[in-house]
Amino acid sequence: MRTAKLLSLFLVLGASFLAAATLTVSVDHPGARINPAMWGVFFEDINFGADGGLYAELVKNRGFEFPEPLMGWMKINPSLSKGEIAVRTDMPFNDANPHYVRIQSEADAPLGLSNEGFRGMGVRRGEAYNFSAEVRGVAGTPKLSVRLYGGDGTLLDSVDLQVFPRSWKKCSAVLHPSDTDPKARLSVLVLGPGTLDVDFVSLFPAHTWKNRPGGLRADMVQALADMHPGFVRFPGGCIVEGPVLSRRYQWKSTLGPVEDRKLLVNRWNFEFVHRPTPDYYQSFGLGFFEYFQLCEDIGAEPLPILNCGMACQFNSGELCPLGSLDPYIQDALDLVEFANGPVDSTWGSKRAAMGHPAPFNMKVLGIGNEQWGPQYFERYERFSKVLKGKHPEISLVSAAGPDPADARFKLAWEKLRELHADLIDEHCYAAPEWFFSNTHRYDAYDRSGPTVFMGEYAAQSVATVSTKNQNTLECALSEAAYLTGLERNADVVRMASYAPLFANTEAWQWTPDLIWVDSLHIALTPSYHVQRLFSRNRGDRVLPASLANVPPEDTRVYASSVLEDASGAVILKLVNAEPRGTDLSVQIQGVRAVSKGTLTVLGSESPGAVNTLLDPERVAPRESEFAPSGTTFDVALPADSFVVIRVHVQL
Repeated sequence: MRTAKLLSLFLVLGASFLAAATLTVSVDHPGARINPAMWGVFFEDINFGADGGLYAELVKNRGFEFPEPLMGWMKINPSLSKGEIAVRTDMPFNDANPHYVRIQSEADAPLGLSNEGFRGMGVRRGEAYNFSAEVRGVAGTPKLSVRLYGGDGTLLDSVDLQVFPRSWKKCSAVLHPSDTDPKARLSVLVLGPGTLDVDFVSLFPAHTWKNRPGGLRADMVQALADMHPGFVRFPGGCIVEGPVLSRRYQWKSTLGPVEDRKLLVNRWNFEFVHRPTPDYYQSFGLGFFEYFQLCEDIGAEPLPILNCGMACQFNSGELCPLGSLDPYIQDALDLVEFANGPVDSTWGSKRAAMGHPAPFNMKVLGIGNEQWGPQYFERYERFSKVLKGKHPEISLVSAAGPDPADARFKLAWEKLRELHADLIDEHCYAAPEWFFSNTHRYDAYDRSGPTVFMGEYAAQSVATVSTKNQNTLECALSEAAYLTGLERNADVVRMASYAPLFANTEAWQWTPDLIWVDSLHIALTPSYHVQRLFSRNRGDRVLPASLANVPPEDTRVYASSVLEDASGAVILKLVNAEPRGTDLSVQIQGVRAVSKGTLTVLGSESPGAVNTLLDPERVAPRESEFAPSGTTFDVALPADSFVVIRVHVQL
């Protein structure tokens, strides 16, 4: 394999060849301190990222609240069955979710519904799956048969429930599928004459993240935890704005018992004519409490984004009048109290009631997502005045529009600098060449502020919004090169996150994405590995790192370096995006000695290589021991590679 050969060729100790290029790292002249939350992740409920993704619920439209109440469900009424299945709203289980199904059977043959899940239910042999439903007996004494079928129709497990009171009651059972299946279906069937009302049908794997009932999909959270992200930005994205203000994301409606959370159509349900997803709705089972809890679980700072009184400007651009903006601002104040307030405060008590009396210690809050223009500036100014007056400890993220250099962007920097903004959120989706060409983008930025939050970026292999985009190694290398520039300018760039984060292989709207999943599997992209290597090798201080004598034919070679205080490690990040290997002589200045460490290589046989669910390790980092002979050592950088070297130094 080429990867194994790369590792064997990587390190040449001593001066075994004459280096064509040099990298000089000055440990005795450390630069800016690096924000501990420098490298983070951006979550948006796009590509079935929440429902059908991170939120582990397997039943789609569990409460029959979609505009088409039986979307996701199929009526099961064999020829021998007699009866009726109807959606009703009288005397519901929950007024917030008023629809339910009445199943009236007149025979012994099964009659009921089957749920397809989110492009299929992924179940694993022998694992436990917790079924629950709200059921009310109406007439007779029928059984409720709960059955799990495989994609080919094989019965994987079943449980029969009976004796239902004439009032709503939660019924539960545990299913253990006899086989692993990515396309399972759940059926709820009435057996025998009688009538049952059924609502809020749920099936959860018992094995969720931290085994929390009704929790998050464990392998997806583990992938985030493995990154060691400094922050999680949530819940989006364009869904924060909504296509119109009435459909904006409202964080307060995502709290409390899940059955009290009202369904909302996802903006990505209808956004792309070429990728329609009519079954894309937000159940808010993953709500703001769960987001904060997730951040705490993986050691990341929470960075929520709130609507600023503007709907998405790519949709209606609807504006809340300035004179009516107070409720939006109050939402922001209440969120600070929910996250950080004492248990005897109004919103702090709600956090405590959900099981978390300790504060979440939120430090940063975003006002608006990707807005631009004078209407945004005047609304941001209103938010800033109130929030800075009452909570000066909270840093605010402001928006600079969707493009990193157009007239909207330049105006935003001008106006937001006048407003003394804390962080300005820059976005860029562009070809790899843009990222290679902009590694020095922040070298000349004004050091007096504001600072930068590079909140959304991703190299596009074909074109922005193209359905043909792929997470190629070349895209990842261009991002790695760009991140060396962000790292080198850590006094200006305080935070950065790739976007989007998750995508379901069978239900996506946007590509490329950092992590791809189906109902059972997960594929980590080359871009994921770049983000992970930067985050896990963040360091505490920037070290001056100067490349010299780079041959003219090796223009796509990049480097940055940091010092990690606790370990005393010097960390080098080296990118060679050329189609041939490059020799590099590294000089560590200002130290007495350099001792062994590690060398990690991310590469593959081709810059077009991608990871898939069937071949998830085609592009993956390989780590080996690294033992330089002195403060000057030679390294061979393979073609199309990202290399991270950690060495320990004696000052």
